[in-house]
Amino acid sequence: MTDTHTPSGTESTDTRSSELDRDNIDMIKSVVNPILKEHGVKRAGLFGSFVRDEAGEGSDVDLLVELDDDVSLLDIAHIKGELEEALGLKVDLVEYSAIDPRLRERILAEEVVIL
Repeated sequence: MTDTHTPSGTESTDTRSSELDRDNIDMIKSVVNPILKEHGVKRAGLFGSFVRDEAGEGSDVDLLVELDDDVSLLDIAHIKGELEEALGLKVDLVEYSAIDPRLRERILAEEVVIL
């Protein structure tokens, strides 16, 4: 899109939408990264409705993570709980190694790396 302003001089909906999307991603990143680092997460990325700018009431935050091999299910549940409390939103944690093979290509194509 070359013209980002409407005839009235205001920004187009597409531009505002992409700015809101980037703001949401930046907000999520600033909240979750300290928690992820505290728990030794090696890398992380967002995917899903927040990345596609389709998040609505009740949307969860879809987060890909790479964890150390010695992280237990209890540890994962604790991380998830901390993230949900900090964001005030439901969080879906998916390990990179556990991505459904049928969805892998689509998920990795839309991933926004945050850590």
